[in-house]
Amino acid sequence: MRIRRSLVVAALAAATLAVAPAAAFASPGGGTAPIGPGAHLTATQPSLRVLSMRSGLKVGTAVNMDLYGSDAAYTRIVDQQFNTVTPENVMKWQLVEPTQGTYDWAAADRLVAGARAHHQLVRGHTLVWHNQLPSWLSTDGVTTSFSPQQVRDLLHKHVVDEVTHFRGQIWQWDVVNEAFNDDGTPRQDIFFKAYQALGLDPLGYIADAFRWAHQADPHALLFYNDYNLEFTGAKSNAVYAFVQQLQAQHVPIAGVGFQGHLDTQYGFPDLQNNLQRFAALGLKVALTEVDVRTFVQPDPAKPGSYTDIPLTPALQATQESYWTQTLQACLAVKQCISYTVWGVADSNSWIPGVFAGEGAALLFDDSLQPKPQYQDLRHVLWTTKAPRRV
Repeated sequence: MRIRRSLVVAALAAATLAVAPAAAFASPGGGTAPIGPGAHLTATQPSLRVLSMRSGLKVGTAVNMDLYGSDAAYTRIVDQQFNTVTPENVMKWQLVEPTQGTYDWAAADRLVAGARAHHQLVRGHTLVWHNQLPSWLSTDGVTTSFSPQQVRDLLHKHVVDEVTHFRGQIWQWDVVNEAFNDDGTPRQDIFFKAYQALGLDPLGYIADAFRWAHQADPHALLFYNDYNLEFTGAKSNAVYAFVQQLQAQHVPIAGVGFQGHLDTQYGFPDLQNNLQRFAALGLKVALTEVDVRTFVQPDPAKPGSYTDIPLTPALQATQESYWTQTLQACLAVKQCISYTVWGVADSNSWIPGVFAGEGAALLFDDSLQPKPQYQDLRHVLWTTKAPRRV
């Protein structure tokens, strides 16, 4: 999606969000104090997307299309606070081809149209993943009624059809998602097994998917995306070695996405070092699904339920520190071109449904009000001297 710089600047300059009263904000070159942690947002203060212009880093969010366009406050935050958007679900195979041979692009097209209207870039997510496959293909990501050759042919058709449909409208594609286990071994899903049964390199489906996507849209940046790459260990080392193999095979991989799902009960990863070592391979890198979960207080009015309030002030402080450090790590690496938060508000986060007793993982609370970590990110964007992205 090509947009004239003058239009982008004009749009970003207007992108502010009025949600709470507070003290004045210092403009560039002004004599008052800059944004500080804990400061409140006002209508005259720059949004995340405006502040990100200083470094050229794109700051984005994952979008729930059940809320976008129907919930005015939610939609306003998406449109005004971020300069990239990622579909939470509506570009996944399960939703774009629920019945074999019949595509449903409506929700994804609506997101792309909204992004165009608000001068945002789109991260396509995701073309190849063992999860959220259409039931006609596989119900568990491991078994299928189709023959190995049919699986390969269906994969080819899916990648080409989807990338072609959105040709010229997607900035970055997560081409393959989560193809490795935490111990560094390849995930033996239906695609791995199909290629293995055909006597091919079991991981050859990844190289094929990148080549097919590149043929369908030569201008999109193609990413491999995974979780726990933030920590040096078996998984990040395996992906690092595998990416080098792809490069040696001249596979058109442009970057690696670090999901960034963090938890305060674990130490902060050596994130900057890992971003830098992948970048040193000549790749772009991105933080693609950032959230920071923690233990939260029970809801006294609803036994068995929880609030979105951290259990202790110490956990809140740790959360804020993790948010600050993730953004600082990305800003420090010139090849880190985008920073995407996985969702808008705690009320629509995936965390509580998966991790009982944990939550408070996002930048806005259940009432869509900005939390301290939102202000922390603004402070980092305002104060950090970072190399300029191209």
